[in-house]
Amino acid sequence: MTLLDDGASPAATHKHVGTRPIRHDGMDKVIGKARYGADEVLPEMLEGAFLRSPHAHARILSIDTARAAEMPGVKAIVTGSDFPRLPLDHPEETLSQNLMARDKVFYDGHPIAAVAATSSKLARKAVDAIVVEYEVLPHVLTVDEAMAEGAPILHEHLRTKNPAIQDDAPTNVHNRTFFEKGNIDAGFANAQVDIERTFTTKVVHQGYIEPHAAVADTGQDGRSTIWCSSQGHFKVRAMTASLLGWEPSRIKVIPAEIGGGFGGKTNIYLEPIAVLLSQKSGRPVRLVMSRDEVFRSTGPTPGAKVVIRIGASSDGKITAAKADLVFESGAFPGPWAMIACLTCWSAYDIDNAQVEGFDVVVNKPRAIPYRAPGSPQAAFGVESVMDEIARELAIDPLELRLRNAATKGTRTLHGVELPIVGAVDTLEAVRSTEHYSLPLGPNQGRGVAIGYWGNMGAASSATVNLNEDGTVIVITGSPDIGGSRASMALMAAEEFGIDVYQIQPIVGDTESVGFTDVTEGSRATFATGMAVVEASRKVVAVLCQRAAQMWNVDAATVSWLDGKAHHLSSDDRTPLSLQEITRQAHSTGGPIGETASVNAAGAGPAYATHVCDVEVDPETGQIAILRYTTAQDAGTAIHPSYVEGQMQGGVVQGIGWALNEEYIHNGQGILENPSFLDYRIPVASDLPMIETIIIEVPNPNHPYGVRGVGEVGIVPPLAAIANAVRDATGKRLYDLPMSPPRVLEAITGSE
Repeated sequence: MTLLDDGASPAATHKHVGTRPIRHDGMDKVIGKARYGADEVLPEMLEGAFLRSPHAHARILSIDTARAAEMPGVKAIVTGSDFPRLPLDHPEETLSQNLMARDKVFYDGHPIAAVAATSSKLARKAVDAIVVEYEVLPHVLTVDEAMAEGAPILHEHLRTKNPAIQDDAPTNVHNRTFFEKGNIDAGFANAQVDIERTFTTKVVHQGYIEPHAAVADTGQDGRSTIWCSSQGHFKVRAMTASLLGWEPSRIKVIPAEIGGGFGGKTNIYLEPIAVLLSQKSGRPVRLVMSRDEVFRSTGPTPGAKVVIRIGASSDGKITAAKADLVFESGAFPGPWAMIACLTCWSAYDIDNAQVEGFDVVVNKPRAIPYRAPGSPQAAFGVESVMDEIARELAIDPLELRLRNAATKGTRTLHGVELPIVGAVDTLEAVRSTEHYSLPLGPNQGRGVAIGYWGNMGAASSATVNLNEDGTVIVITGSPDIGGSRASMALMAAEEFGIDVYQIQPIVGDTESVGFTDVTEGSRATFATGMAVVEASRKVVAVLCQRAAQMWNVDAATVSWLDGKAHHLSSDDRTPLSLQEITRQAHSTGGPIGETASVNAAGAGPAYATHVCDVEVDPETGQIAILRYTTAQDAGTAIHPSYVEGQMQGGVVQGIGWALNEEYIHNGQGILENPSFLDYRIPVASDLPMIETIIIEVPNPNHPYGVRGVGEVGIVPPLAAIANAVRDATGKRLYDLPMSPPRVLEAITGSE
């Protein structure tokens, strides 16, 4: 942990921030009392089921629901024709097409119809009775196939945004991003070493344990209440209203606990359908996905093809860097290559650099975020080539990165001047560990990598109310996906100067708290925390006013310290506790509570450096992770245990991405491994103890110095593990995952 100039860690100046209390919601989750998306049960509730496409790409010629509608227990059926058609340029148009197919299906598992019946069994029987006539169309599954001359076109209206060359022909390339600075030709001409390599990554899923679930109850008054598990219930309300053509005020969304998201629950798949089924049937409707449906029809992260070229001088200074990034967006447009372009070179200070990115549609589920979307794929290429540069120049790989690391004042390729950042701190922390200097044995290797994520702020709201007994209710609109209740409580406890367990943090529904953006971009503790601090400070100001009223003194002579109001004069007035003030609130002006809403700016960029040791079995190609250490800049660790958990979680998911996980489609474009049996995520026996080093370089734009921590941890593992495998075997693997057959092929040179 880095120290401030006075020798203290950032949290050492606080009494509550930086401590590790047991989370407020921990007991309910441990004993099974917490309520998740599928736990809501309402009187007369119906169960829903989906009919999904068996084809990767096909035209829908007809849908016959007559027989299904007459079956016992069936109360409502919904198809794409029940939803309003949005204009092609509407921001939610692709979301609408993904929700329920209309003219075409674009991937295996694309929803075509949904049934609500008195039981799940009856709903599934009715689904089987729906008859759909298709015209099967050619499909494309990779960016190379989709960009090839004469490739099947998914969307006839699609044209490339920001094309290098104007062309009005239909295309599968929906967006081009380009950034450049300096003179890369001159930079490469001045390089003593110049290496270019091509890398690929596959589609992988977030792997959250809880499937998507939603319950909707639409009343005769035209309003609907939704219970669901999501990363942002205000976004659920907005998107549901948009796809139905409703005003948002007609919808109330009550957040359930979330059994994992990692970006995968920032979009909607069920809610508008549940609302319509409920409206048609006049009864509440519950929709719950199976694991097969989660894999086949919710958004994984995109696959990518990455070409990286780096030139460097003999002393290890990068003279030029060039990246070509091509990302699968799935069946509908997305911003993934664009985001990767923003992150690609941002860990380094490079004078001459260029990046070009293409987002391409293919016949796979619509891609959505997975922790730092786009950045792991780009970093896999960049950090692998950096490893080769270090080998070519015989420079320690961490030293090479230190010589080029981004620092305060570095201007990124997209034109942003970096504020104070912790890239160098994380590199130096890893270099000083015992881990980095330990000797390795036969067939063992060590790899390092650094990762960057920009983080975000956006809109958040909080309400702070005081109870008569002096306890505090903190209501926010951010679903707790990583311990944010505890973070909010700790910041409020710091502001009030009271024990953290006198704070009750609550996630309010869309009618109980002000608008709050979705929990993504590592924004909740940063942005919603700012709202909590602001609301708390407003309440503290009121407490000082009430104390002044009770003492009959000027409010300017009252201060707040350690949970009490203190008079600043020399008289002997005994400080008034929070409880003493709230007990008299009825006679000093009434209940005490304040609200704050912020549009937070200044989210500090985050960096993480990882070192990984592996052992490769030369006879089987099996890779064992022996040891793993991660150093990450958290700004200030509000609750260090949860920061460490986020760091370790990113590593675990990165290990799965690097070694095992991938979507496997057959020749017809059908997903062949839509289960945890065949789609292999890491289990405990696959993992080492993951050592964490929290670096604290406070973000000056937050009251407590917070930087988001939830995403950057997944950026370095792909490259760190690949570099370790290269160190162990002498062979560089360019395609993920590095499964045993691929590793063995690289070792033996066999086909």
